[in-house]
Amino acid sequence: MINSNQIKNSVSLEQYGIKNANIQYQLTSEELHEITVKTGQGATASSGALAVNTGEFTGRSPKDRFIVKDNITEDKIWWGEINIPFASSDFDKLYDKVVRYLSEKEIFVRDCYACADDNYRLNIRVINEYPWSNMFAYNMFLRPTNKELENFEAEWTVINAPGFMANPDVDGTRQHNFAILNFTKKIALIGGTGYTGEIKKGIFSALNFILPVEKNTLPMHCSANVGKDGDTAVFFGLSGTGKTTLSTDPNRSLIGDDEHGWTNENSVFNFEGGCYAKVISLSKEKEPEIYNAIKPGAILENVILDDTGNVDFEDTSITQNTRVSYPIHHIENIKVPSVGKNPKNIFFLTADAFGVIPPISKLTPSQAAYHFISGYTAKVAGTEAGVKEPQPSFSACFGAPFMPLHPAKYAEMLSAKMIEAGVNVWLINTGWTGGPYGVGKRMELKYTRAMINAVLNGDLGLYNYDDYHIHSVFGVAQPRTCPGVPTSVLSPRQTWNDDEAYYTMAFKLTNAFRENFKKFEAHCTEEIRRGGPQRYAF
Repeated sequence: MINSNQIKNSVSLEQYGIKNANIQYQLTSEELHEITVKTGQGATASSGALAVNTGEFTGRSPKDRFIVKDNITEDKIWWGEINIPFASSDFDKLYDKVVRYLSEKEIFVRDCYACADDNYRLNIRVINEYPWSNMFAYNMFLRPTNKELENFEAEWTVINAPGFMANPDVDGTRQHNFAILNFTKKIALIGGTGYTGEIKKGIFSALNFILPVEKNTLPMHCSANVGKDGDTAVFFGLSGTGKTTLSTDPNRSLIGDDEHGWTNENSVFNFEGGCYAKVISLSKEKEPEIYNAIKPGAILENVILDDTGNVDFEDTSITQNTRVSYPIHHIENIKVPSVGKNPKNIFFLTADAFGVIPPISKLTPSQAAYHFISGYTAKVAGTEAGVKEPQPSFSACFGAPFMPLHPAKYAEMLSAKMIEAGVNVWLINTGWTGGPYGVGKRMELKYTRAMINAVLNGDLGLYNYDDYHIHSVFGVAQPRTCPGVPTSVLSPRQTWNDDEAYYTMAFKLTNAFRENFKKFEAHCTEEIRRGGPQRYAF
């Protein structure tokens, strides 16, 4: 057995072209926290968590995400605005510049892995310029034991150099920041941005190619938990829809909050070893599990601290995308290992700012595939520059920026697995009720939780004509009653008190659905196309 001192001096970076570096290998979370504070790169919050500022970028930069186009990827990737091709020769030149930049610096190295199911395990080496970026990798990836480190061989490498700025005129990038996947060399190369989410999303994107192509396994941008009887629930949703909040339930064990695989062996496994949650407007009363996870070992990003180190979770002066990362064991009730059985229920979460989608509805397999490919939520005023009123936002498979294959491939896999496993799929609107954003109000969290609990407890049962109403615009089946939820809340039309205004807004949204879906139609079956709005048969 090797001890921690031996671990810290057991690697070389010469093979990567990084020369004469002062290597800090496999440091503990506490050591990385201390170095970050001592070097003035962060501060300690009153909770004991580390608080850092990620600099110019406080979120991902999708237009600066590239995939090297080569023999492996050329005929398989869905090339376009999401998966932007990058020349192999340009990658090699840029890579050489990055490793020269990192040479002779203090560098933080971590060996870790993704995928909690050993049959799908992906060993990763993460090479960071900053200590807090390496601490993020400790939080978010799975942590090998000292024994496992003795013979550790990394299959993929993440090289992360936030301080390196590319020259777009020479390097083939759009601007000075970049995140590039090279499937032949199995490298994720990240530079010019301190936003830590690029690190985990790089590996997630790689797995979204590897698992379906090589393992016939469905990768999912979702959270998952399991009940006392072993029933697994899966939650798909874009940022701000409540994916992390709703899956973190004191009565159910958390499998993971963001990225999972669904295997042919009838299991769901977490890719990660931690959670990365938004903390805007976080409160102990509404989200106690996440609030209590913010303690030593957690990293707060782009929050404002007062003079005593307290966080103002309402302050968005840096960004709306304030976040915290923490190892999954900061949550008290977790599934160990992070693997569950076939899901019994799948929830698609949308924050509909138009206020017209029912708060809960049951989907047919064709509707589920259609809504999965669509990946609808909405932007509201203030979330992006220039957004003055609600705008529909579509992200295929509820994670388009991370999906290298055509969305129809993932949708077909999901639909087949749903039918085989007999899964119920539900569309949950965590957005607005009683009118659009600016007129209505956000759906109360207690009602959304009651709806989800009713599904998980079996209180809504299977579809029965007398128990459900077929929505006249969206064609989905909305329950007439639900324990713990006022009947009036279940009908979005009734909450408006203005039928004409409601239907005008509903048809406006369906037009957006149809316009968005045009780019997928040629790749979809007729069954999937029939799952869109204004289809009446359940």
